[in-house]
Amino acid sequence: MKTANRKRNRSITIRLSAAEYDALQDRIYESGLNQQTFIINASLGTPIASADQISELKQISRILADLVSQLRGIGTNINQMAHVANGIGILPTELDLRQISVQVNHFKKEGEEIWQSIRSLISRQRATGQ
Repeated sequence: MKTANRKRNRSITIRLSAAEYDALQDRIYESGLNQQTFIINASLGTPIASADQISELKQISRILADLVSQLRGIGTNINQMAHVANGIGILPTELDLRQISVQVNHFKKEGEEIWQSIRSLISRQRATGQ
């Protein structure tokens, strides 16, 4: 009878003070990973984000996806106006252009807020030594 070779067939034992152990367990809990995965990732230098940070990044990702979708819509509208203007010589009205400008400025502000959120997350990662 053949036995399957385990990919991870080595083990280690380490000793920690109570404070070190508690700190390690806190970080493991915050990461949402199990202890083995956390320690392997940490030892390989893999960045480990907390569950809260991952949640924030997912929210930022959703916001960015929505922002990109809306910007595509604006681009489509501008392209359609340009097509009409080239084809029959009718230019978009000043009101149309002002509305587009307001939308673009709104998305620019949202993009800057998202960028600041990302910078804040990066700073916290550095501050916690991750």
